[in-house]
Amino acid sequence: MISRLLVANRGEIARRVFHTCRALGIETVAVFADPDADAPHVAEADLAVRLPGDRPAGTYLDAGRVVAACRASGADAVHPGYGFLSENAEFARAVLAAGLVWVGPPPEAIAAMGSKIEAKRLMAAAGVPVLPSLDLAAPDEFPLLVKASAGGGGRGMRIVRGPEELAREVDSARREAEAAFGDPAVFAEPLWERARHVEVQVLADAYGTVWTLGERDCSVQRRHQKVVEECPSPGIAAEVRERLCEAARRAAAAIGYVGAGTVEFLVRGDQVAFLEMNTRLQVEHPVTELVHGVDLVRLQLEVAEGGALPVEPLARPSGHAVEVRLYAEDEHYLPQSGVLRHFEVGGDVRVDSGVESGSVVSPYYDAMLAKVIAHGASRAEAVRKLVTALRRARLHGLTTNRDLLLRILTHPDFAAGDTHTGFLDPDGPLATSPPEPTAPPEPTGPGELAGLAAALALAADNRRRAPVLGGLPSGWRNVRSQPRRTAFTTGDGGTIDVVYDPLPAGVTAVSSAPERVVLERDGVRHAFAVARYEAGGPVYVDHAGGHAELTPLPRLPEPVEHVVPGSLLAPMPGSVLRVEVAPGERVVKGQAVLVLEAMKMEHRITAPADGVVSGLHVEQGRQVEAGAVLAIIHEGDL
Repeated sequence: MISRLLVANRGEIARRVFHTCRALGIETVAVFADPDADAPHVAEADLAVRLPGDRPAGTYLDAGRVVAACRASGADAVHPGYGFLSENAEFARAVLAAGLVWVGPPPEAIAAMGSKIEAKRLMAAAGVPVLPSLDLAAPDEFPLLVKASAGGGGRGMRIVRGPEELAREVDSARREAEAAFGDPAVFAEPLWERARHVEVQVLADAYGTVWTLGERDCSVQRRHQKVVEECPSPGIAAEVRERLCEAARRAAAAIGYVGAGTVEFLVRGDQVAFLEMNTRLQVEHPVTELVHGVDLVRLQLEVAEGGALPVEPLARPSGHAVEVRLYAEDEHYLPQSGVLRHFEVGGDVRVDSGVESGSVVSPYYDAMLAKVIAHGASRAEAVRKLVTALRRARLHGLTTNRDLLLRILTHPDFAAGDTHTGFLDPDGPLATSPPEPTAPPEPTGPGELAGLAAALALAADNRRRAPVLGGLPSGWRNVRSQPRRTAFTTGDGGTIDVVYDPLPAGVTAVSSAPERVVLERDGVRHAFAVARYEAGGPVYVDHAGGHAELTPLPRLPEPVEHVVPGSLLAPMPGSVLRVEVAPGERVVKGQAVLVLEAMKMEHRITAPADGVVSGLHVEQGRQVEAGAVLAIIHEGDL
């Protein structure tokens, strides 16, 4: 029996495992790198052990230090979560060699699936349909997909549409794969565009019983990383579903699998092709748990303790579940870092989160803040619950992908279940057609009143802070010469000018306080929650219909430093991985100037126009802050 479990991971998945451990009476141990010392997963554990090291992400990859943390804390078992060491066969062997219980598949099974190249060979031999591998030196078809042999999560993956791109993208994929997984090996397959990405959850014990708990649709992706997952898939015929589950059973049986795992496939029409097997718990496991009525972590622990599964799952699947991944990133999918001032997601949803209000989101790890999951009797009900929860969520301090998620969930193609891996591409449905409104437009809707609510809240805050005569209205005069107004910049870079005294015709202020404003228009009342965390900083306005981030413009602005035209600014904190040009070199629009590495992903910084490199302010290996000038491109001749 397991008595004290160490989770060799961080953030959301560590908290998820701890939740089940508390229900089972198992003590918990967290490990942490220095940036995570005050993280929620550390605070929630019964014990915590620091992993020393100069590279925060790398400390979680040090198997020796993790095993030493087990000895120091008295842990008798290890759960690897996902990512980091979860699919590292040598780590599993080290855990077992230390006399600890390993909550995962046998090292031999991990090794068999650890190389996607070898995994394809094994699966083909087991009768599982696979895509052909292409010769990287001279592929005979395009487009193709270059993939890292180790790891997953979209890292080390590149689409190549022609031979002129091949060498560059293969080199880039190799670098990213080595940075993320310590293994630069890559291979190539034909690219099935606009196919579905569908995976089957498997669970097996040591006595030969293998469960398949339905399939999950993970087709909506950006940069080959999943954004929306659901169970069951809305576009899979019963015959295809049976073939997928049978192929997943064969895959698990072929490698003597034990524990929870996922077999991933591409589906195009009635064609099915094996992608990979993830020998661990998946990020999207909650949708399976909600539909099938199971706790996959609990089952993992029971199997690791030597328990036997019933021949068939005890509960029948019920309803539909949809999960979205809430990321700290901008509209260009660039990760954001900083302080998450307020984090609140409510409603009839499950929230698996690695953060809370006040958490610091660092640039060292994946940018996911939380998973928000809804379950309903029907797909439409689950989606509606999810939309409502996201719209009413209070997310302050960092830019997130909340608006993107809402655009996806309210798009007519998504509502129809017509999704594929190109859904978020520049020429995909989301970019080329408008979303379908989820409700008829409301002439008295609160969105356009958000600026007025922000202005009234600021005025109320000024009255509260007034050192004398605080009872007088803000800005009071014996003789009013002009209306009182406040200007704001909006989240999309625009500006609005708000007149709040007198109020607009037909609008009444029922109440106005620094934290809450209630306005009535045409007989309908609208409540606004308002927050500001520093003088002069953004004002966050949340209401039933959405949210707004508004930054007050000073009446007498301070002089600002102007950026030289043509300056390329760092879009996020990161490290300069490679400089592609030299001062004085002529470049063309779209040409790579340098490559930044942030959160284990490469980000190519390109020339905005044809011109000459008139300034280069960084060198390889340098750390840069967001907004730093990296280079200057002078249009035309110098």
